[in-house]
Amino acid sequence: MAVVELVGLAAWFVVFTRLHSLAGRDVAAATRNAVGLQSLERATHLDLELTVNQWLTQESALIQPSVYFYRLYYVALIGVLAWTALRHSDIYPQLRRALVAMTALVLPVWWALPMSPPRFALDGVVDIIGENDLLGSKASTTLDNGQNHFSAMPSMHVALAAWCAFAVWSALRGAHPRGALLAWLFPVLMVVVVITTGNHYVLDVAGSAALLAVALAAAAVWARVLRRSRSLPPGPGQPWAMSTKRE
Repeated sequence: MAVVELVGLAAWFVVFTRLHSLAGRDVAAATRNAVGLQSLERATHLDLELTVNQWLTQESALIQPSVYFYRLYYVALIGVLAWTALRHSDIYPQLRRALVAMTALVLPVWWALPMSPPRFALDGVVDIIGENDLLGSKASTTLDNGQNHFSAMPSMHVALAAWCAFAVWSALRGAHPRGALLAWLFPVLMVVVVITTGNHYVLDVAGSAALLAVALAAAAVWARVLRRSRSLPPGPGQPWAMSTKRE
């Protein structure tokens, strides 16, 4: 059953990736929205992107680890999914619902609010991932490669890392409460990486936190609806349910 669950999720992520790539065509709107976000950050003194990006460019020993961390976070996501499905089946359904809800909810945000990342829209920011990518790839700098480069708000890198932390924390907090807290280092490090590499704004992180919170709420509602539907008496078109109940 766990294998079927994981295959189903993999299929959904393929669909999600395809739908994601269909957005992000309006460069003018993405640039305009980025300028507006930058103005808001300056007004609230949150415009740290250029400063921390310039700092990372001077720390050569941290550049390649940052690139690997940014690119290979899917390994952690897949690992947490498999671990919770196989070892923590009591909480896995709720975690799965939250993950699906999060990926479904973010799509209309990206379509309605395209956002150019700092590496494109903020003067002086160095595209660290693009210049030091794995295997010499230039995927982050090539606009016509079929990817959506204008989905900075919110950051799914941060949102998915936070989901992983929440999943591990939920599984371990009872038996290992202190160890469970260490899981939250993953999204914290992800926040540092996505901002210093020029891929996201500070307010993108706030958007990621809001996305996770809404997804968890949606998963809770989803679970309540399922419980209620299962507790309802079978309808006239379900005689097998009635006979099973009598047995």
